[in-house]
Amino acid sequence: MQVIGLTGGIASGKSTVSKLLKKMGAMVIDADIVSREIMVKGTEAYNKIVEYFGKEILKEDGEIDRKKLGNIVFADRRKLKKLNEITHPIIIERIKEKIEEERKKNQQKAIVLDAALLIEMKLYKMVDEVWLVVVDSKTQIKRIMERDKLSYKDAINRIKSQMPLDEKMKYADFIINNSKDFKAMEKQVTLFWGRFVT
Repeated sequence: MQVIGLTGGIASGKSTVSKLLKKMGAMVIDADIVSREIMVKGTEAYNKIVEYFGKEILKEDGEIDRKKLGNIVFADRRKLKKLNEITHPIIIERIKEKIEEERKKNQQKAIVLDAALLIEMKLYKMVDEVWLVVVDSKTQIKRIMERDKLSYKDAINRIKSQMPLDEKMKYADFIINNSKDFKAMEKQVTLFWGRFVT
């Protein structure tokens, strides 16, 4: 069973591509969902995060307020590094387990590992091919500001916190350009998917 690593910068449309691949018959493992699962109240990661960042990052129900935490770490590289040191090893281990579970079932055409930090976390070593979703910077900034209700400055901070696009391109087997409309993107995904599963 083949594993596709799907990645892209923030607001590139990676999640839309992921949903499309799911419709086409892929089993999707979403690294962001795994990240949420390992940070729920009472887990090892949760305890370490609260210990380091303090209780002011918690919501009323005691769960971590991911938006508050995001605003802190995206404005301070040192804090982002600390958060990654706490969460990444646990996320990687859980993703490995999920890939193995799906391989044993062997019910889907392929597994898609949807991960914004596929390259940074070295998750690309677990996959057979890397698919990179790209978008022009003007569209990217506009999408982040609209989607996350962020200022221009905060949107730029989010982009700068990620690996530069030209660096990511070095790892890509396939590049999906999502700067145009949905139909143009769908055409590329259909083409790549058809070639991959035959």
